[in-house]
Amino acid sequence: MTSNLAVHAEGLVKVFGDNRAVDGVDLRVAAGTVYGVLGPNGAGKTTTIRMLATLLRPDGGRAEIFGHDVEREAQIVRQLVGVTGQYASVDETLSATENLVLFGRLLGLSRPEARKKAVDLLEEFGLTDAAKRPLKNFSGGMRRRLDLAASLIARPPLIFLDEPTTGLDPRTRAQMWDTIRTLVAGGSTVLLTTQYLDEADQLADRIAVIDTGKVVAEGTSDELKSSVGTSSLQLRPADAADLDDVRIAVERVLGVPATVSPEATRLTAPMQNPDLVTDLLVVLRESDIRLAELSVQKPTLDEVFLTLTGHGVSTADTREERELEGSPA
Repeated sequence: MTSNLAVHAEGLVKVFGDNRAVDGVDLRVAAGTVYGVLGPNGAGKTTTIRMLATLLRPDGGRAEIFGHDVEREAQIVRQLVGVTGQYASVDETLSATENLVLFGRLLGLSRPEARKKAVDLLEEFGLTDAAKRPLKNFSGGMRRRLDLAASLIARPPLIFLDEPTTGLDPRTRAQMWDTIRTLVAGGSTVLLTTQYLDEADQLADRIAVIDTGKVVAEGTSDELKSSVGTSSLQLRPADAADLDDVRIAVERVLGVPATVSPEATRLTAPMQNPDLVTDLLVVLRESDIRLAELSVQKPTLDEVFLTLTGHGVSTADTREERELEGSPA
């Protein structure tokens, strides 16, 4: 396997009872990137993360973290990774500083080193003002940031983030996104699981789409979108009376059918040859047809997921939660 990859997994399998929760997953994650694993609840994302982080033993296949086998070299792998799970691992009875000092001590830091690391991380994550505050008074976003800070005490080169923004408000989600970008800019590699399409689109250099324990597609966001069809051209004439003339011009110049919107105010047509759009605009101008709106719409990741799996990414089920408790689905 290739040692210069942060993650290299081949054929990972995990079985709970008669259910194959992870069914032959392959992953190749380049160092210094954000890699997104996109899928609904129960798709196998968390189980995959737990195997890569040595928290679960695979029932089949193999995986390496920076060239180290997750089974044979588990102790080395644990020194190379940090994990932030779906649920905060911090202690409710301790303050933010006390939590980070505790984690630092567990990782072998002296008391002064652990306290200095705690101070630095609280400042980095914008939690200095709340350093001595009981965690019961923390918001959900503050808890998630503290949880991520705890996973970074040892500054591991690879960070697993398992749905890090679930349940957060849009502002706090944006703050977490900025934090993740900063981590990668500083040289870290991030493997991010999410069921939020915009999150994968915004953050990930490459994305694996996973469903029912299998990787059903992999690539950049643009590659995945291109795989389900071309971009579409949307036109809205300033005068609705010109709509039929615009449709005729689109079909003649672009050579593709145009669809009229239900409210009969705009047209949508597949844009198979972008170079012809300029010719279309010239024809419309020569016909004295003014446009109120022109836009190009790429396929969305939601359309990608729907095309590949037959259902939306927001589909929820509790199978994986049962798996992680060790009971068969």
